Amino acid sequence: MKKKWISGLAAAALTSVLLAGCGSGTENASGGSGSGGTAANKLVISTWGFSEDFFNEEVFGPFEKEHNVDIVLEVGNNAERLNKIRQGTSNVDVIYLSDYYAQQGIDEGLFEKIDRSKIPNINDIYDIAKAPLGEDYGPAYTVGQLGIAYNPDMVSKEVSSWSDLWDPAFANNLTIPNITATAGPMVVDAASRVAGNEAFNEDAAFAKLKELSGNVVKFYSQTSEFVNMFSQEEIAGGPIMEMYFKDLKAAVPNAKFVTPSEGAYAVMNTINVVKDSKNKELAEEFINWQLSQDVQAKSAKAKVDSPVNTKVELTAEEAEGVTYGADVVEKLNKLDMEFVNQQVKGWTDRWNREIAQ
Repeated sequence: MKKKWISGLAAAALTSVLLAGCGSGTENASGGSGSGGTAANKLVISTWGFSEDFFNEEVFGPFEKEHNVDIVLEVGNNAERLNKIRQGTSNVDVIYLSDYYAQQGIDEGLFEKIDRSKIPNINDIYDIAKAPLGEDYGPAYTVGQLGIAYNPDMVSKEVSSWSDLWDPAFANNLTIPNITATAGPMVVDAASRVAGNEAFNEDAAFAKLKELSGNVVKFYSQTSEFVNMFSQEEIAGGPIMEMYFKDLKAAVPNAKFVTPSEGAYAVMNTINVVKDSKNKELAEEFINWQLSQDVQAKSAKAKVDSPVNTKVELTAEEAEGVTYGADVVEKLNKLDMEFVNQQVKGWTDRWNREIAQ
């Protein structure tokens, strides 16, 4: 089964879950009715355009067959897809979003409250993923980590801490996420910690980031920028999501990924039911499907998404480049996304004035 992933723009190379092509319109994803030749229900899912073949074959296709449903896909980046929900120009039932954007949807009343009794697989996922934005709303179906990747041939020390980014070893060869990237607010929080604060201190964070800015080759907005600079040895490293480390490793085989001693940051993608969906129960069944041990294991082994289902078991080879295991996942630092959304406009203005000059 080859689904059509709907996009309103010409296809672009998709290197980040946040930077998939912009979505517009919907279309029947499978081109036909469900199993048995009878008319099937339709479930409209808003998602990113990455790993298309995997999702068609291992997630969407089997769900269609088991539930006699046609899945229709809208693809695009977080902001574009959320805006369509805001504007009422989409009939989406289920939406995949990073926690940063999902919090905006919750604040604006765009999502249905879920019935957790209809999603029993929630009981089998890590605590951090069960209710990242409150009990009324969807779980995280994957939790990755933001840590530090670097080329040991270009850095004259073993990196183990966020504070190492301020070391002379990274002079003039560093990249960090732009404030508008998903990881931007995480780097602001890390800077506050490096400055010696247990509670977040905005002034200390920005002062520390200003110290760092002179060593930054580029503030990256797309993961592809990090990968390209790293492969060409324009940078020695910087903060990046672990899920993209395989791309760095392919370019620089001896590259290293580090979970900093102060803790890496949880990067959570959520799944929610859109307000006024006419298929709420079916949407909840799909969320339960996405959290199932089988789907989670297949996603992890394909290195598409890190698993949140605690029953998933991976070999050392399968776990390489995947955020895996309670000892890793439950120790991740988690930002308060409601607070971040309240502050990010001011942080962006300040970043542009003080850091990205």
